[in-house]
Parts: sequence; C-alpha cells; structure tokens
Amino acid sequence: MRIVSTGIVCLFLYGLLIVPFTAYLKNKPFVEKLGYVPSVMALKAVAVDHKELVAATLVLKVLMYFGGLVEKSDNQLATPPDYPSMSRLLHGAVKLDPYNMDAYYFSQGFLTWDVKQFKLANDLLDYGMKYRTWDWYLPFFAGFNSAYFLHDYKKAAEYYKRAGELSGSDLHKSLAGRYLQESGQTDLAIIYLSAIAKGERNPAMKKNYLLRLNAFKEVRRIELARDHYRELRGTFPTSIDQLLATGLLSPPPRDPYGGQFYLEQDGNVKTTSKFAFGGVKSAK
Repeated sequence: MRIVSTGIVCLFLYGLLIVPFTAYLKNKPFVEKLGYVPSVMALKAVAVDHKELVAATLVLKVLMYFGGLVEKSDNQLATPPDYPSMSRLLHGAVKLDPYNMDAYYFSQGFLTWDVKQFKLANDLLDYGMKYRTWDWYLPFFAGFNSAYFLHDYKKAAEYYKRAGELSGSDLHKSLAGRYLQESGQTDLAIIYLSAIAKGERNPAMKKNYLLRLNAFKEVRRIELARDHYRELRGTFPTSIDQLLATGLLSPPPRDPYGGQFYLEQDGNVKTTSKFAFGGVKSAK
C-alpha cells in the first residue's frame, strides 16, 4: 500500500510540473515566461517525502527554459531571460532540497555576471554551505564574488580560507592570505600564512608560502613606520622615501617578488608586483 501511494504521489508531482511545461515548449512563443509555479510552502505540503524530486524538477524546468532560449536565438539572447522567475524557482528548489548541487552552481552563473545580484548570489551560497558542508566550490564561488565584484577582501579571505580547509588546495590557502592582507589585516595574514607554512609538507609549496609571508612582513614594517610618522606629523607620508629619510623605516623594504612598495593616498601599502611573479608594473 505504501509503495502504491508513493508512486501515485510521484506521478502527480511529475504531471503537475513537467507535463504542461513540456507540452508548452513545443509551441512556445519566443517571448516567454517560466509560468506559474505553486509557492514553496504549497509544494512542501504536496511533496511530503518527495521534496528532492520536486526540487530537481524545478531546477530542470529552469534549465530547459534557459536552454530553450539559447537554442532559439542561436546563442544570442536577443530576448532577455526571465531572471527574476529563474531566481525564484531556484531559491524555491534549495528550500525544498538544500543539497541540490545544480541549483547553486547555475545560480552562481547568472546571478553574478548577468543579473549583477552579487549579494543575493552569496546569500544563496551561504545557505548552501550550511548543508553542503563538504563542498569547497560554494565558499570558493563566494570568495570570488566578494573579491572580484564586491571588493570585500576581508570576507573573501574568510571564504577562501574555508575553501582551502575543505579542498586542501594550496591555491585557496594562498588566496586567503592575500585577501587578508588586501583587507588591511596584515597581522592576520601573517599569522594565517605562518600557520599554513608550518604545516605544509611539500617543500615547493612551503617555500611559496614563506615567500609571501616575507612580503607581508615587509608590508607590516612599512605600516608601522607609516603609523609612527602620522603620530609625529599628524598626516600620512606620501612615499616610502619619506619614511626612509626620517629614519622611521630601516633598512629599505624589499619585495621578494621583485616589485616596488609604494603608498596610496589613503596610506595603504601596495606593491607593483601585486605579490606575484610576473605581475610587476610601475608604481603609481
């Protein structure tokens, strides 16, 4: 009896969401909408023990819709997709099944580059991290959004640190250290990289971490000299040369990546190398 009941529910849900939509796709107009879908609360009530199936169906509906637009327009989206409805359906899908991978990955793609809803994308990724606790892609995506789109380097460092812990990737760990420094928390970047370097067994990666660590220690020396200068003069110095001339910074700082350190107008310490080999440019 239980098996029969389960089968009926599955067929009902499939018919409710897929059959009308598939029929519609055959003769759909080019200017289209995703159509009406019951609220998440209503779907939860109907789905009962089949929330994963309903969530997967919602994601499939979005993918079919978007794929149909691309196919019709020969990869040129002349008609803007119904992004609000796509977002609504994908958010609904993860409310039904917070472990659905495709919902997070596809949302990351269009919410950022196409819709410019960076915070909304990260809110969705944050939600997914509560459930997909093993998935390093989610904090990696959120770290990229924070650094590239939102310029929130402190938050980016937190995400990349989590991605590094989950994946064991040296790149993610290195990015975490870099964005801690970018956020103005050089001390934290030094502590973080010191711990990472200490536990690194690969000689080449250990050398890489120590190199970046030495660069950040030089940044910290400049920051301390800058702060001392401001205490004495009441204003930020305009150049590294000023700090050297006053004797507040000695010996001259050396960027192990081959760049030159310089001060921005707000006093932030930067380097022309951007803490990477091959990234050397002239100072501003």
